[in-house]
Amino acid sequence: MNRQTTLAKNNEVPREWVIIDAADQVLGRLSTQIATILMGKDKPTYTPHHDVGDFVIVLNAEKIRVTGNKLDQKFHETFSGHPSGRKVKSFREVMASHPERLIEESVRRMLPKNRLGVAMSKKLNVYVGTEHPHAAQQPKPYELQSA
Repeated sequence: MNRQTTLAKNNEVPREWVIIDAADQVLGRLSTQIATILMGKDKPTYTPHHDVGDFVIVLNAEKIRVTGNKLDQKFHETFSGHPSGRKVKSFREVMASHPERLIEESVRRMLPKNRLGVAMSKKLNVYVGTEHPHAAQQPKPYELQSA
């Protein structure tokens, strides 16, 4: 009787593509479910030190919701690395120009803070609207869990 736990390797786990519609979803609740899929925590083969998650396509990024007064009170900050390179915009301004960045950054901050987290974040594809170039991967629709 083998009493050792089998740990999944990166190349042994079949990767799937899932598609998520972000229309009328709350940003934080949506991001936690996306991060769970990217890490592979929804699979029985989850291994914390390997990337065993699936690829995620998020559509309708411009239709996400935030609760409360976060559109005006919460800010998105970028820094170029140069002196005076700090730029601060409200969520409302970012939603008007690049709404996909809010989802990408929110999910990235929920992933591990190492090379593994970088590899996981590269499997996230966020698009404005309903069109995406990943039809050849045959993504499956994913039902989000309601709170």
